[in-house]
Amino acid sequence: MGPENLVPEMKAVVEEVLKSYPEKTAKNRAKHLGVGSPDDETKTCAGVQSNKKTVPGVMSQRGCAYAGSRGVVWGPIKDMIHISHGPIGCGQYSRAGRRNYYIGTTGVDTFVTMNFSTDYQEKDIVFGGDKKLKAAMAEIDELFPLNNGISIQSECPIGLIGDDIQAVAKAYKKESGKPTVAVSCEGFRGVSQSLGHHIANDMIRDEVLPDNSYKKDFESTPYDVAIIGDYNIGGDAWSSRILLEEMGLRVIAQWSGDATYKELTIAPKAKINLLHCYRSMNYVVRHMEQEF
Repeated sequence: MGPENLVPEMKAVVEEVLKSYPEKTAKNRAKHLGVGSPDDETKTCAGVQSNKKTVPGVMSQRGCAYAGSRGVVWGPIKDMIHISHGPIGCGQYSRAGRRNYYIGTTGVDTFVTMNFSTDYQEKDIVFGGDKKLKAAMAEIDELFPLNNGISIQSECPIGLIGDDIQAVAKAYKKESGKPTVAVSCEGFRGVSQSLGHHIANDMIRDEVLPDNSYKKDFESTPYDVAIIGDYNIGGDAWSSRILLEEMGLRVIAQWSGDATYKELTIAPKAKINLLHCYRSMNYVVRHMEQEF
């Protein structure tokens, strides 16, 4: 099929998608959809709007605060289990949308591509889901005993009804003895996923970096570096690591693609941070520079 036939066919697809929406929503979403081709000189897609506030319930590739925390910063940490606390849709969407490659045995000691959700229902919105969250974490530790910690990634309803996930996490951490971090990253908090990066990094600053369990046995060298803000999407962090190690440097942490909880805790021991994605990780790098 030539390009001249492709554009009309794709326009028909867009029209079909818009028909499934109510009239008001379809009018709004039409601004975000367009059809073009490599040799389209009319620049059909030039008017497509982006960087607009996300609409709750309408999935788009450029996400919300939850997507920035769950999908970008916390999700690739491979030996922790990340619960999407809320209805099932957001958890499934965040699990399926990114290619954060990792080494390990899925379901045994690595969990990146698995979907853990508290699967909120209407009764949970009415009565709260604290007990359901605690039960989910207990079930996780029973089924996957090799996990090295749990993070709770809150979806929109959690903030709207006021579930105290921080208290639940604190109590479960004391009971289990494992890192348990609650991240209040409800999607409605941010226009895009950028604020979610910041919220996620704040919790790493407060809960992970102060953890000295692995620092005491760590032996530093003058050549220790950390790769910060690389999520190993398609394996890119592996390439960077190979080049750095061939230069004679020792990469002690990758944040957070193919990373472990231990790597996050020892990162302040690095002599320098090599920052890849400034937008998502500048906050935590500045904190390490000031504090360590």
